[in-house]
Amino acid sequence: MDLFRDQPKTPRAKAGAGTAPLAARVRPKTLDEIVGQDHILGEGKLLRRAIEADRINSVILYGPPGCGKTTLAEVIATTTNRRFERTSGVLANVAILRKILEGASHWKKMNGQDTILFIDEIHRFNKSQQDVLLPYVENGDIIMIGATTHNPFFFINTPLNSRSQIFQLQPLSEEAIIKVLVRALAAPTGLNGLVTAEDEALEHLAAVCEGDARRSLNALEIAALTTPPDESGLVHLTRHEIEESVQRKAVNYDHDEDEHYDTISAFIKSVRGSDPNAAVYWLAKMLYAGEDPRFIARRLIILASEDIGNADPRGITLAVSAMQAVEFIGMPEARITLSQATTYLACAPKSNAAYAAVNSALHDVENGRTLPVPKHLQSGPKPDQGDVKYQYAHAHEDHFVDQEYVPTDKIYYEPTNQGYEETIRKRIEYWNALRKKARED
Repeated sequence: MDLFRDQPKTPRAKAGAGTAPLAARVRPKTLDEIVGQDHILGEGKLLRRAIEADRINSVILYGPPGCGKTTLAEVIATTTNRRFERTSGVLANVAILRKILEGASHWKKMNGQDTILFIDEIHRFNKSQQDVLLPYVENGDIIMIGATTHNPFFFINTPLNSRSQIFQLQPLSEEAIIKVLVRALAAPTGLNGLVTAEDEALEHLAAVCEGDARRSLNALEIAALTTPPDESGLVHLTRHEIEESVQRKAVNYDHDEDEHYDTISAFIKSVRGSDPNAAVYWLAKMLYAGEDPRFIARRLIILASEDIGNADPRGITLAVSAMQAVEFIGMPEARITLSQATTYLACAPKSNAAYAAVNSALHDVENGRTLPVPKHLQSGPKPDQGDVKYQYAHAHEDHFVDQEYVPTDKIYYEPTNQGYEETIRKRIEYWNALRKKARED
């Protein structure tokens, strides 16, 4: 028996010829079949309510490849009582667009039925092409569903954005990808139970496909078509066949157990220990294994304050910028930004003085008597404020004046002689000398 019911007598070498790809054959047909995106499609969520009530207006679906934008558009078309047309930002020019739009307008006049126009990769339309859509969207001649992998606030005209609701789709979780794969293995329109896959194989495929359901289904199909069946005609897929189909070796990396924590620990300790080579290796391992790059960026921000601090104040700025860049560009390009941030922070001078200072102060606040605010530092005149007045530092030489700011002599922040902290340390020593001189006088 063949994997494809359309061609049961075709030799395996030609299996699948003339049939749609697996990803198209098992595409969900209803809202309930869509896996993931519960933040916009869960029970009671705005988009789901609008679809079910057939009250959908023009929308822009924004998200990474393989997260279900096209699937959602087609489900909307079949769920609502609308005519459906589709085009692409790659293929359509102004003439093609006008023909589709005028056809939709004529159809509505003749039949009283709205047309949903699905535009894949809408970000590829230039300003003139996007402007052509405006009057038809404005008049309700079409209900536009645009799909884009690019941020619509940067790549789509403001007037078109303002006439549409924007919904951001997220990469599918590994659990969601596994559900998609399991369904494809069993579905009559899919592999129809003629292929089995080990749990480890599916888990690896879900991890390496980074939230892209289409990519995972394509890899599963390749593995199924290129693996010889056993004597009963069934195909059995192990992790080896899956690795071959996606051309990515599995690495020992569990995303919520020891290997995950051990690797991020090695990464942070390598940056703290000023070894950029080791740090980049652990970074590469995490990225290859499918670790969320935003998680890595967040850890670098923490490290920039905890382990570098004022020894290089630019470290925290660079780390925050890296986090913003990772959010903006995504993988795989985000690996470059993370590598830059990692190597810079690994090579920066190190100090944990700011980290130690706040920990020491917190310990005292938690375990000791809460110190009162000196009267001259309080927010306004008080009846019992006394004769001590607040002195404005800028009114004094060197913008410094000796006065009490906290009723304790304990030192919390002790800057090191590393990097810029050496400058800070010398400045504090100078201020201390001024204090001593003022008190002696």
